Amino acid sequence: MSLLNVALVQLCSGRDIGKNLDTIEALLESQLPKNTDLLVLPECFARMRGNMAELGQDAGRICHWMTEIAQKHQCWLVGGSTPVFHESQGKSDAACFVYDPQGNERACYNKIHLFDVSLEDKVGHYRESNDYIPGSETVVVDIGKAKLGLSICYDLRFPELYRELVAQGADILCVPSAFTQVTGEAHWEPLLRARAIENQCYVLAANQGGQHSKLRETYGHSMVISPWGEIMARAGKEPALITAELNMDSLRQIREQLPCLEHRRR
Repeated sequence: MSLLNVALVQLCSGRDIGKNLDTIEALLESQLPKNTDLLVLPECFARMRGNMAELGQDAGRICHWMTEIAQKHQCWLVGGSTPVFHESQGKSDAACFVYDPQGNERACYNKIHLFDVSLEDKVGHYRESNDYIPGSETVVVDIGKAKLGLSICYDLRFPELYRELVAQGADILCVPSAFTQVTGEAHWEPLLRARAIENQCYVLAANQGGQHSKLRETYGHSMVISPWGEIMARAGKEPALITAELNMDSLRQIREQLPCLEHRRR
């Protein structure tokens, strides 16, 4: 039986990078099972918002920290998102780095779909394109027991991206996020379950959750969802660590018994 033990971190990140990283470390020290194969952090885990140039200067420090965490806990690490600043453009990539248990960087995905929307909340207008450069490449990472398809937050609303990831062999979809309270309450769970069911994949969705500032609030409710659409683990609104055991043989059985991916005509 091929089993994969996963853990997802949910945070309410602020502007203090050291404090955010300390919060993650405390959760890992007290709650992370020793047999964890894969750890997923949420979007903007090291810092929520802030000056892009300053954030970009901190990218090296944050990546070094992820290397140490992967080594220390001997697990694969999906690093949510970290801004990587390009001085020539005055903007950043929203980069999701993946590290192996030896701390080696094995992949980097740059968020493709940027959150430029208007909502009825205290922020009102979100314009990620003011600060970020959209990515263009899909990324699938082979971690031995499974293949991970990478995405970030607003990507969740674009099913064609996940079809590409599955076509490239993904059987686990990672969705580190900072979903707002308004959109999360309305759409978070149905979108995640849809991506799991239609692609017959496990979905790992590590979210931000809580009141980050007077204006910014995120939904929380990080989830692990099975290829059948079942919620295997769920957080509430507070910072938390959730875990699940993924049975990769069960995934293959679902795909064999209901081979809808083979029945596609377009």
